[in-house]
Amino acid sequence: MKVLVIGGGGREHALVWALGRSPRVHTLRCAPGNAGTAAMAENVAISADDVDSLVDHAAAERYDLVVVGPEGPLVAGLADRLQDLHIPVFGPSAAASRMEGSKVFSKEFMARHRIPTAAFKVFRDEAEAREYLLAADTAYPLVVKADGLAAGKGVILADTPEQAAEAASGMLAGRDFGEAGRVVVVEEMLRGIEASFFVLADGDNVVELATCQDYKRALDGDQGLNTGGMGTYSPSAFLDEATRQTIVETVVNPTINGLQAEGCAYRGVLFIGVMLTDEGPKVLEYNCRFGDPETQVLLPRLDGDWFDLLMASATGNLNKVRLSWLDQAAVCVVMAAGGYPGSYGKGEKITGLEKAGAQDGVVVFHAGTSLDENGAVRTSGGRVLGVTALGDDLPDAREKAYAASAAITWSGEQHRTDIAADAAATLERTHES
Repeated sequence: MKVLVIGGGGREHALVWALGRSPRVHTLRCAPGNAGTAAMAENVAISADDVDSLVDHAAAERYDLVVVGPEGPLVAGLADRLQDLHIPVFGPSAAASRMEGSKVFSKEFMARHRIPTAAFKVFRDEAEAREYLLAADTAYPLVVKADGLAAGKGVILADTPEQAAEAASGMLAGRDFGEAGRVVVVEEMLRGIEASFFVLADGDNVVELATCQDYKRALDGDQGLNTGGMGTYSPSAFLDEATRQTIVETVVNPTINGLQAEGCAYRGVLFIGVMLTDEGPKVLEYNCRFGDPETQVLLPRLDGDWFDLLMASATGNLNKVRLSWLDQAAVCVVMAAGGYPGSYGKGEKITGLEKAGAQDGVVVFHAGTSLDENGAVRTSGGRVLGVTALGDDLPDAREKAYAASAAITWSGEQHRTDIAADAAATLERTHES
């Protein structure tokens, strides 16, 4: 089979790694890819946002499957255009991708289908938003969200009326996030444990994937600025069988059924960010693609062939698939450029990759990397690498991931030192009780 993966981050390197292990895949390409994908697939010099060129390329090459990594091309309608050409594509339509592409659409969808989420209000006028946010009876803290895609930066946690009003004004006036911020959602701040829940859908059937937990803050102890994710582990220590069943019944099923009823059946992966509150699981957000870095721990734990699974989702055959997961745990530590998530430099030479990758159970996934003219790997983004390790249990996987990370160096490198530490402690207490 001939497969094209679209994207150039750590998620896409993990997808290329998983698909490259399938005996059914004979030709594997990645557009645009990175230094990691170049070692196991052919990189194609087309940006993931260049939908027209991607469609032309896919039509000329007649791929058996196109796997779309990031959300941007999905929201822009790439899956629809490939389906029109009868090219199987893993990823939802533009209509279904509104679940991520528009916070207003997803919140109003949840209200229509009685899916548990935070209370919210929608504002399109700056004066009206400021009046509400500065009113004496408005409770704080709360969350201000840009409606559209904002590269993961369109969510502001506001502790005071002044912070919230400033955030809303910046969005609605077009100063922050451009058109993506022309409409804002203001919602209550939920308290609890945040978790990531993934399912695959094929328009009719739904398959639950393994659980995982990620770490968004830049610094140890969940301090510092929000990021795209500084690490993750699987399986989650907080999503037991009863909680997972509740999420399926109260969130997943009404979401998939609701989309189908509204004429936009969902195909692809649905990534649901949930908050485990005292009142039960509530939806924080929907994503129409695999998470990054969650993909880097999900994919290695499958005891099977990811090509078969993704193709089944793309072609409506998930009812024929049976999933099995390894008993092992996985931990991914993200290594980032100095200054991330603020301004950061590029072009630093990375050393120690071979030594790290040779360690037992370790895979080093590239994100913000590129090759220089001499073939050396250099930094080219904020999140540079994701060091993933499989272990007999969470403490074992964690120890392996950090041992491998210690072998990799470049000037200014930074990473959190506490990924999965809270989960390991929770599991230890559970075993002792």
